[in-house]
Amino acid sequence: MPEPSTGGRPATATPPDGDAARLSALGYEQELRRSLGVLGNIAMGFAVVSPVVALYAVSMVGTTIAGPAWVWALPVVLLGQCLVVNVYSELASQWPLAGGPYQWGRRLLGPSFGWMSGWVWQFAVMFGNTTVAYLAAPWVFALAGVTPTPAAMVAVAAAILLGCMLVNAFGIRILSLFVSLGIAAEAVASVLVGFSLLLFFRKHGFSLFTETLGAEQLSGGSTVSAFLAVLAVAGWGFIGFDACVSTAEETKDAGRQVPRAMWWALLSVGTVVILNAMAVALAHPDPAAVVAGRDLDPVTTAVVTSFGSWSDKPFVLVVLIGFLACAMASQGGAARGVYSLARDGVFPFSDRVRRVNRRQAPIGGLVASTAVSCSALLLGLNATAIGSLIAFGTAATFLPFFLVSLAALIARLRGTWVPSGHIRLGRKGTFLNVLAVLWTAFEVADVCWPRAILAPPGAPWYQIWAGLLGTGVVLTAGLLYLLVRRPQEKLRALESQAARPDANPDTEPDADPDADRSAEPAAGLS
Repeated sequence: MPEPSTGGRPATATPPDGDAARLSALGYEQELRRSLGVLGNIAMGFAVVSPVVALYAVSMVGTTIAGPAWVWALPVVLLGQCLVVNVYSELASQWPLAGGPYQWGRRLLGPSFGWMSGWVWQFAVMFGNTTVAYLAAPWVFALAGVTPTPAAMVAVAAAILLGCMLVNAFGIRILSLFVSLGIAAEAVASVLVGFSLLLFFRKHGFSLFTETLGAEQLSGGSTVSAFLAVLAVAGWGFIGFDACVSTAEETKDAGRQVPRAMWWALLSVGTVVILNAMAVALAHPDPAAVVAGRDLDPVTTAVVTSFGSWSDKPFVLVVLIGFLACAMASQGGAARGVYSLARDGVFPFSDRVRRVNRRQAPIGGLVASTAVSCSALLLGLNATAIGSLIAFGTAATFLPFFLVSLAALIARLRGTWVPSGHIRLGRKGTFLNVLAVLWTAFEVADVCWPRAILAPPGAPWYQIWAGLLGTGVVLTAGLLYLLVRRPQEKLRALESQAARPDANPDTEPDADPDADRSAEPAAGLS
């Protein structure tokens, strides 16, 4: 039985190459330029996870909450995310499609579940782009030596998003080039500086990582509560590897290379983040000042005091390049996710959003995702409100991880999905899938848990509850869209059309009957 069509234009003949043939078997034409090798795909994931962005986002907060001992949260979160990558690898191997959570969810548990997974993931990525652009803006002003106003921060962040859209509009090759330059900057800012701090500029012994320096007092004196809060914060540092999936339809031999790229991106960034977190703590002249809130930028403090004042501007430039590469790659992933939904006609204004330009870039998705990301920047006009966006972005990103892992586990246990791609983990895969569901469920709850210590002093209640409120708003909007617009009915109609006896069976390059059976959409939530 052929794979169910998902809304792409029907193929009239088997395409000449294997990747296009596989895509045709999944119901789509090759509209995007397939030019990325495995290194290019790794670069996309590496840039979005981004050790520079990850470390700057969590280092100060983690140290304030749990002192130098906060670094122990990093390997715990990395191990948990490895469980997620196990599940994603089996899915990407079998269905190497842009818009992974949407495409996989609807094949595993049906159209409604898949559409909701894609909806939540899409808004998480778009608002994540807002956060990255907003966090990049201060480095522009630092490079110029100017103190920004909230309005100026928003204006520069919007300019960053528009500039990234322009780069993406020139196609995957130009995007890959810019991302590669960003990764080179990351190598300087992360690997070289990290090893230098660790080997030549240590001011403390490794016993420092057994100390909290009294930071647990913010959590009522409980080190357990402090560590749970740090696990929520550290989650931001290990998301984004799914950007490798977003460019699956532009990657050669995607079924094999995308899973490899996800592993390389996550493990390499994870190693660099842990290395640099330790190096910064050991080289910092006064960790107690970070715990007390007197040093709001411990990374720069450690670098400048170690290398000298001459390193200030070059370091700022390198960090800014890393942020820009992250923003470009993340925006590219968001655009491809929107494109994946729109080409099936199940996203608002699909006819316009699904458009691809002459450079084979998803220009409609780029415009739509950039518009949403820019609109969310209005929160930045209130200097403290952006914290709400950061909290929501982390929570909303882990929710699709949970939904995908849960869908895969349910389909396995029902027997409606047997992995049939290049990666088949068998019983071990089921066990790891169970652990992935438990991990992501814990992290969603942990990130959404309202904590005053993760918000600025005197923050309003809605900022403290931002993770839960934000995900609740996106879920509610998605449910209303399902009830009113009923995109799931369109997907069912497309699948029924593809399952007709006159459907062309010759478009499937793999005659493995197990692969065919497991590719059929399971009966699920409707």
